[in-house]
Amino acid sequence: MVQKRPASKPSLRKAAASTPAKHAIRAAPVNNKDVKLPRKPAKSRGSAKTVEQAPFPIVGVGASAGGLEALEQLFSNLPDDRGMAFVLVTHLDPSHKSMMSELLARVTRMRVAEAEDGTTVEPNHIHVIPPDRDMAIKNGALHLSRFEEPRGLRMPIDFFFRSLAHDQQDRSICIILSGSGTDGTMGLKAIHEAGGMSMVQEPTEAKYAGMPRSAINTGIADYVLPVAKMPRQLLGYVKRAVRKVVRGGAVISEKAPKTIGQILGILRSQTGHDFAYYKKSTLLRRIERRMTVHEVEDPATYVRYLQEHPEEVRLLLKELLISVTSFFRDPAAFDILKTKVLPLILEGKPEDYALRIWVPGCATGEEAYSIAMLVREYLDEERAGARFQIFGTDIDEDAINVARAGVYSGNIGVDVSPERLKRFFVREEHSFRIKKEIRETVVFAVQNVIADAPFTRLDLLSCRNLLIYLEPELQNRLMPLFHYSLKPENGVLFLGSSESVGPFSDLFKTVDRKWKFFQRKGPAFAHAATAFTGLPWTYEHGVREATPDIGKQMEVSVGDMTRKLLLDRFTPPCVITNEKGEIMYVHGRTGKYLEPAPGHANLNILEMAREGIAFELRSALHNAVRQHKAVSYKDLRVKTNGDMQSINLTVQPINEPDAMQGLLMVVFEDVMPKREGEAKEKAGPRHTYGKRVQELEQELRYSKEGLQATNEELKSTNEELQSTNEELQSTNEELQSTNEELETSKEELQSLNEELVTVNSELQAKIDQLSWTENDMKNLLDSTNIGTIFLDNDLRIKRFTPEAAKVINLIPADAGRPISDIVSNLRYENLLPDARAVLDTLSFRELQVQSKDGTWYVMRIMPYRTFENVIDGVVITFTNVDAMRHAVERAPRVPG
Repeated sequence: MVQKRPASKPSLRKAAASTPAKHAIRAAPVNNKDVKLPRKPAKSRGSAKTVEQAPFPIVGVGASAGGLEALEQLFSNLPDDRGMAFVLVTHLDPSHKSMMSELLARVTRMRVAEAEDGTTVEPNHIHVIPPDRDMAIKNGALHLSRFEEPRGLRMPIDFFFRSLAHDQQDRSICIILSGSGTDGTMGLKAIHEAGGMSMVQEPTEAKYAGMPRSAINTGIADYVLPVAKMPRQLLGYVKRAVRKVVRGGAVISEKAPKTIGQILGILRSQTGHDFAYYKKSTLLRRIERRMTVHEVEDPATYVRYLQEHPEEVRLLLKELLISVTSFFRDPAAFDILKTKVLPLILEGKPEDYALRIWVPGCATGEEAYSIAMLVREYLDEERAGARFQIFGTDIDEDAINVARAGVYSGNIGVDVSPERLKRFFVREEHSFRIKKEIRETVVFAVQNVIADAPFTRLDLLSCRNLLIYLEPELQNRLMPLFHYSLKPENGVLFLGSSESVGPFSDLFKTVDRKWKFFQRKGPAFAHAATAFTGLPWTYEHGVREATPDIGKQMEVSVGDMTRKLLLDRFTPPCVITNEKGEIMYVHGRTGKYLEPAPGHANLNILEMAREGIAFELRSALHNAVRQHKAVSYKDLRVKTNGDMQSINLTVQPINEPDAMQGLLMVVFEDVMPKREGEAKEKAGPRHTYGKRVQELEQELRYSKEGLQATNEELKSTNEELQSTNEELQSTNEELQSTNEELETSKEELQSLNEELVTVNSELQAKIDQLSWTENDMKNLLDSTNIGTIFLDNDLRIKRFTPEAAKVINLIPADAGRPISDIVSNLRYENLLPDARAVLDTLSFRELQVQSKDGTWYVMRIMPYRTFENVIDGVVITFTNVDAMRHAVERAPRVPG
């Protein structure tokens, strides 16, 4: 069965995909080690050297227990001339020679051979891993090495798949078949992140479903199929991939540029997540991958499929949210963090200092837990009294749920040392669970680092391999935000090996250039607050494009130059603000009307207004927002450089374009002074007195309007506070109710536990009593020297005494056998009919019988009655009366 996400439609033939992935816009690639180095992930893809890809597809196949049958079925149905190479990795006994090559050679015409160190991978070949060896691929050649881990902790499938992802990138393919455990899961994640394809055997078909089920639980397996259907799907995928290479790769950007905007619009409207600033190369690659999985070549067809299948929108979102991560990625970077960065952060701090750490884009939590373990180790060694709190955030709720659970597959031993596994994890079946001491130090939450408010007053901000997936415009927006979030005193930013602070070197000082540790310097960046308000943008073909930088050189026409001159010389100065008065853009010279407010840098126009227009500006801004129309004040007197300047003030809401809706334009227009003759005519005392009265009345009117606006704002704020207070009260009541329910449940569980303990004690006492009773009965029966046999209703032997074995040839193994099967030593043939008659009539029978050796017994046959007076078989006893019978025979007869 193909795991179709969602079910395919006729227009798409046979769409197949996986369950949701668990990740966010972040995640570094998890590449395997260099084949000659210890088993640790290599650098992230952004810094990796270019590797030479094979000109033919290389398929990695992983199998373990129960995999031989699946392998034979797979290769027997694959043609031998399609130009694919297969590398088979299985779990083999290191002490025995493998017969895998010989067995597979019987079912396929492809050449099957055991791999040797340095073997070049060839098409139409099956290369099999030898016993007791690890195997990786580099530049199309196989490299063997001895296992570094003890038996039980080896993950050869993961190791090879990771190297395959690093070597072949988006052309890598993996297949996971039957096997126990979780080997192959981490490798499948690496291949997914590289843009490759993965297939997993249907768990219900696999003899051992551990490996397939673990791979499926990642939510990123492309196809979940019975083995019989894998060849056709594999051939179809390879055919489409080869066709794509022949055409030169990208099919969307050249063929349908508007399609990207349509796809992003669907994502934005249905999920709320905007990928406009996601790197377009990655965006195209991920969209094309989904199209390939669904066997779709026309971008417009895929757009229609998205519109008709909301489930595919969610799956595309998961595809774009790359979640490949691991514990202690780049171990050398964590060594620097422990030996150099943490001492720097804690320098001069009190002994009981509390560290605050934020890990945005934490995915499934490995990075956050890695930092927690390392900080715990350092504090135990150097600062026993210090504490720490880590905040892990991501926009993917599924990934956050995995992080909160803290349960990871059993193959994390590849990245976590045995000492840390023992100290910080609890071993469960095929998995490891984070211990409570580490879990309680990390708080996970769903958060969008781009749109939501950041955590502040941080000692360490670890944002590794998130920025490499974002366009420079968004990177430039996040850097001031990160600077603002860190503490001025030794706050440190931790980036990925392929990332940097870019043009913001004036905000950060380099601590370690290689592993990208940067220390905050200087006061909070003046524009950090505007990071939440968004960048200016326009839309071209539905794709958001950032407004060009001011300094960018552009070729302009004469008309453009003319318009620029007109704007600069003949249009009044103006300022673009949001509804709160925060300045977004300034045009012209506004120094006569605005000045920086004393104290911390503030770009709020209400705080910067000069004397004479502050009240009017606040009132105009408030009324323009409330009434949704322009508000003007004429002939205002603003104090500028010791003199008074008359101006007209206008606040105009912006309705077009759509991207600027909600913003306001504040225009300052100078009023030319009166002509000298008119001024003298009106310079008399009466006119001066009337003008002063008019100014006071105007000022009073403005003051009233300002007070009214303030009152309305205060009223609105009070209503919001009241609503918030009611919500908090409701939440508090719900929490109290939940707490009471938990307390009740706790008490019920305690009561139930006490009851179980009591019942257990009673049962134990009953067992002891039955044991003593059984001992008493045994000794009683043995001491009477009476042979006793207990039969059930089918006349099968339940038990007997040793004395009974002298009469009937019984041994302990005869329990459960019919009495008719046992040879009797009696000269009596009606034992079985008599026993049946007693069961039928429930009548007691007694008679004397003689054994073959001449011994006489009194045989009694009685019904077996339980305490409930239920007949449950018969009891046969044999009492030795031989001595008494001989005595009677020897006694003299008394004459009659």
